[in-house]
Amino acid sequence: MAQKKASLKVLAAHLGLTVSTVSRALNGYSDINEQTRARVKRAADELGYRPNQTARRLSLGAPETICYLMPHDANVLAQPFVAQLLQGLSDVLTKRNWDLLIGNAESYKDELSLIDRLVKSGRVGGFVVSRPLVNDPRIRLMQDLKCPFVVHGRTGSCADYAWYDVDGEAAVVTAVDHLVELGHEKIAFIGAPNQYQFSQDRLCGYQRALVENGLSEVPGYVQTADFSDEGGEVAAGMLLDLPEPPTAIICATDSMAFGALAALRSQGFAPGEDVSVIGYDGLSFGAHTNPPLTTMVQPQAHAGRRLGDMLLSVIDGEDPKKHQELQKAYLVQRKSDGPLRRKEVKPTVSVREETHET
Repeated sequence: MAQKKASLKVLAAHLGLTVSTVSRALNGYSDINEQTRARVKRAADELGYRPNQTARRLSLGAPETICYLMPHDANVLAQPFVAQLLQGLSDVLTKRNWDLLIGNAESYKDELSLIDRLVKSGRVGGFVVSRPLVNDPRIRLMQDLKCPFVVHGRTGSCADYAWYDVDGEAAVVTAVDHLVELGHEKIAFIGAPNQYQFSQDRLCGYQRALVENGLSEVPGYVQTADFSDEGGEVAAGMLLDLPEPPTAIICATDSMAFGALAALRSQGFAPGEDVSVIGYDGLSFGAHTNPPLTTMVQPQAHAGRRLGDMLLSVIDGEDPKKHQELQKAYLVQRKSDGPLRRKEVKPTVSVREETHET
């Protein structure tokens, strides 16, 4: 028969201490000296005591649970961006014995109702928000409810809340500059829907870099797609059907870039040789595409850890405005980009067929 675990009352009696003293020692209160804390912990391990987390949280007046608000996109759980972010976030919370709740709603209106309900029920101590809108009503609601939160990204106005972001505008400038150095001038951009601030930032980087490199924006060279590889494939197909197709394509996400590679291959182009492709995210899967994807890297697991640390600091009472962090993405060059071919871009398959016939 399994041994019954000791209760807090039994542990206190065993040590000859009050229940309050034992509880405060286990919960790390500063008014309990280190010797007593060590003694209590040793006895708890020996007797197999395990705290009742619900009772503990009620006694502390804190739920010790944070909610990650899941982006609305279809099949978002299958997206590597989310999986890597949640991994880093979970790592931080586990060290503090906090739980992670996934909040999922079908619309922003439903998400506002979810936030309001979770805050007023006292079930969560804070929120993590990804992919913020340019003007995001969720942020205003959490501020009105005085609930701690941190944003993965930024809105158009971000001075008064905690956020962690990567400079998407500067990253796309780097990508364009790199392609120009390789001799490309016909550079296209596949962006995400413009209601997202990160999408606007990356588009601004593309437009700014064209100006700085003395290039003009070609009509049709900016396409908007959803976050999936299917969206990237459709958008890239439209670019390739233009009278003067681009020789290089920058994608707002790696998932879109995976689709762009597929579109090139399906039309007989050799990615990295006939047309260069650069993604954005640094997903590990990109090292195994055909060809391996050149990309602007922003480690998601690290972002998850930083978001967790920042949110817990805000929950502990620190000023949210002190937790605003802007990182830089960096270029990882693999095989999907290369020097401009100094001739009209044609599908590799067609070129080979013509050579065979002659």
